[in-house]
Amino acid sequence: MKLKKMIFAALCCLASSAGFGADLRIGIIGVDTSHAVAFTKLINDDADKKHVAGGKVVAFYKGGSPDIPESAGRIESITKDLKEKYGLKQVDTIEELCGMVDVVLLESLDGRPKLEQVTPVFKAGKPVFIDKPVAASLRDVIKINRLAKKSHVPWFSSSAYRYYDSMVALTQTNVGEMRGAMSYGPCELEPHHPDFFWYGIHPTEALFTAMGTGCESVVRTSTENTDLATGVWAGGRVGTLRCLRNAVTPHKVIVFGSKAVAEQPKGADDYAPLVVEIMKFFQTGISPVSNDETVEIYAFMEAADESKREGGKTVRISDVMRKNGGD
Repeated sequence: MKLKKMIFAALCCLASSAGFGADLRIGIIGVDTSHAVAFTKLINDDADKKHVAGGKVVAFYKGGSPDIPESAGRIESITKDLKEKYGLKQVDTIEELCGMVDVVLLESLDGRPKLEQVTPVFKAGKPVFIDKPVAASLRDVIKINRLAKKSHVPWFSSSAYRYYDSMVALTQTNVGEMRGAMSYGPCELEPHHPDFFWYGIHPTEALFTAMGTGCESVVRTSTENTDLATGVWAGGRVGTLRCLRNAVTPHKVIVFGSKAVAEQPKGADDYAPLVVEIMKFFQTGISPVSNDETVEIYAFMEAADESKREGGKTVRISDVMRKNGGD
């Protein structure tokens, strides 16, 4: 298994090395999220105090979803900003975009079209960052990962939460033997996506940042304003996700160890550390978060949905993976 992973990593690096240099040409798919402008500013504006060097965003494909107000309501304003403030070229197809760039930011707000949108990117051999949510179903996440492996093209996805300075500080705190963690944060719902996929991905990813992989089962308690999902990890570690709605929605992770309990300190919410990691990924072809971990995060969220459908029963991650076409 380790040998297979090493071979795949080498193939990814080989596939992504062509065209890499001091200044990568970057394309955006989907301009219905604020990330499209925020990431472009950090990359293209060398006067920004948090400027991320290594490439330039040069073109975009609009995308957008008319049945999601958060998407449809801002496409035109973001399109205008990208064209007028940053001089990006708008193209009519993803295939045309791939012909102009070295790497791709898949920024579409809606997870439903992402499998279709990323397919020509993999076909063109372009490394891609897939912003949250990776897809609107675990089945599509698994298909995306499988297609990437078949195409030998690297991909990376992560919430910005993972790279907040406060989160980095927490994960570097010595608590002795790790026993578990609790993550809480906002979890607005969107009817076209499983409950946690829309905004709950952020506190879920924060939980996995602290816990790592190895979740075996999930059980969920759900009420109108609150969801509580408890996962049991290998070795008996317990991770708890508390999703908040219709009230104040702060976010924090607390880690429980054999020697200490540590809380995530206060800090600024900042996209720059994530964009730094994206640029490193584009330059090396190596994802800082394993694709297997990303798939497991979505399996956790799908298992939580399955538990809700089953009236709060415990659901095994392996069963959810198998049900959705995984290994």
